[in-house]
Amino acid sequence: MDQLIEEVEKYVSGLLSTELESSFVYHNLAHTQRVVQRVKELIELEQIEKKQADLLLISAWFHDTGYTQKINNHEEESILIAESFLKDKNISPEDFNSIKQLIRVTHVIKKPKNQAEAILKDADCAHVSSSDYEEYASLLKKEWELTSDKFYSGEEWLKINIDFISDHVYYTISANSNWIQQKNKNLAKLLKRLDKLKKGNLKIKQKKESLALKKDKLELPDRGIQTMFRVALRNHITLSDIADTKANILLSVNAIIVSVALSNLIPKLDNPSNDYLIYPTLIFLVFTVICIILSVLATRPNVTEGKFTKKDVMEKKVNIMFFGNFHQMKLEDFDWAMQEVMEDKRYLYGNLTKDLYYLGLVLNRKYNLLRTTYTVFMIGIVISVISFAIAFIIGGGNM
Repeated sequence: MDQLIEEVEKYVSGLLSTELESSFVYHNLAHTQRVVQRVKELIELEQIEKKQADLLLISAWFHDTGYTQKINNHEEESILIAESFLKDKNISPEDFNSIKQLIRVTHVIKKPKNQAEAILKDADCAHVSSSDYEEYASLLKKEWELTSDKFYSGEEWLKINIDFISDHVYYTISANSNWIQQKNKNLAKLLKRLDKLKKGNLKIKQKKESLALKKDKLELPDRGIQTMFRVALRNHITLSDIADTKANILLSVNAIIVSVALSNLIPKLDNPSNDYLIYPTLIFLVFTVICIILSVLATRPNVTEGKFTKKDVMEKKVNIMFFGNFHQMKLEDFDWAMQEVMEDKRYLYGNLTKDLYYLGLVLNRKYNLLRTTYTVFMIGIVISVISFAIAFIIGGGNM
């Protein structure tokens, strides 16, 4: 019989290696070898006599060969494959009938009727007591996806495994004595993972509900409105930069004029012969100083309080988009205010509108001052040139 078992091992190994589809990542040759090894272990622990042990080993090798033909009711296909191979091996009808019953008992709903069937049944489900149970379970899940189009979420798969291990029982004394402890550890680990996953899913669900609620409240503006605010604000800022540049040019020009006048023209007024230049020089300097003052006013920033109260936010009286309204506030207060704005569409639009409006007021003030400055500069230059010309004519004539 030992020779026959070697032949069976060689035949089944070749059959599963060549005929079994690669999608069977769990019910493959490796699984069959694990079952055979567990059968040998239980045979020794249960002290099974030699003939019965040989029939068990033959059955263990053949029990999943039916997967090479079909999935459903594969046990009957395994019996046919075993029968085809063993018909010329001098197996008695009684022994072959025992092999058939042993193979059938590996069906998930079958219960063993004798010790030999209990051994094969326990060996076929020994993976529930393996320290690598989760790895084997993941292979089975993948196999179901590939072969039967059965797809389960992480939580669903954990529940299936927990139910299976909870309902599973070992039928032999040896399996209950040696394997039950690891089985209970595997069950506890799965329950812990399920609890952790449920808590994680609950947090994700709450976060999604919170985001959905905020989205319903906010109703973000469409692309056209966003573009309108973006372009308008950018144009205002660009115009403000231009105004500041123009004011700086006027300030620099008039500062140079004053410097030149103080260094070259004023010292000449000490000479009595140059008295006719006093009034033109004063006129020139007065207009220059006025231009400098107006340029400074055009670029001088306003200093604001930099704080607002929660009451101001609740009553929507403050524009928190402008730094001058919050630069002296604590971060947590400003963050709270921003959250209030982002959760209220009307308040959000209102802040953007106010920001645009007050930028327009600032621009109006700057450009009015710039217009006045340029006018004063132009008039001052004309009057100064005329006054110098008259002074030269009068002064030169008197000399």
